[in-house]
Amino acid sequence: MPSLLVYGDSNSYGTPPMAERGLAARLPKEQRWPNVMAAALGAQWEVIVEGLPGRTTVHDDPVEGAYRNGMTVLPAVLHSHGPLDMVIIFLGTNDLKMRFNVPAIDIALSVGRLAETVRASGVARDVIMVCPPVVRELGCLAGVFEGAEARGAGMFVDMMQEAARLGFGFVDAGAHIAVDPLDGVHFNVEAHARLGAEMADAVRERVRRQGGKGAV
Repeated sequence: MPSLLVYGDSNSYGTPPMAERGLAARLPKEQRWPNVMAAALGAQWEVIVEGLPGRTTVHDDPVEGAYRNGMTVLPAVLHSHGPLDMVIIFLGTNDLKMRFNVPAIDIALSVGRLAETVRASGVARDVIMVCPPVVRELGCLAGVFEGAEARGAGMFVDMMQEAARLGFGFVDAGAHIAVDPLDGVHFNVEAHARLGAEMADAVRERVRRQGGKGAV
């Protein structure tokens, strides 16, 4: 049975669009995109979901806690779930918060660094890097993500180029879905359904291109 790890943030966890900050909520399991993808892939795949709200690529969060740093815990996560046939890295949204103030190219390079960490771990065969859709400065999260639309412009190009340079798979989520206008960050149920279906297709195509084996 091939195994796949989703390494992401609140949009992989299943946080719904929020009318106000601080509300703890989660979509039903079957509505979250990783589980939609799992259902489409079928019972022959094991899909493991590691989604943490607020997770960044490589940054300690001074407000929400250093444990949000995706690089810090990645090796432990990989080794606790390995061996793995594929890892999907779907991060970058939280790096667009004003408190980090980093440009799109740095976010792409940070996701690439995470992917290289997966390769170096020796416990995962392949990686698909997913660029999140454009963040909108709307609703209750507008202040937290002030300037995010400008900072994130063109990130999908930077991340696509980084994935190609490193020899990993790539999906531009923004080509298929958009954030919900309620908070400008999270996905609604329809977006989760579309993304799950697209990601299942991307996994199948990546496996086909690799001849049934991972690239690492």
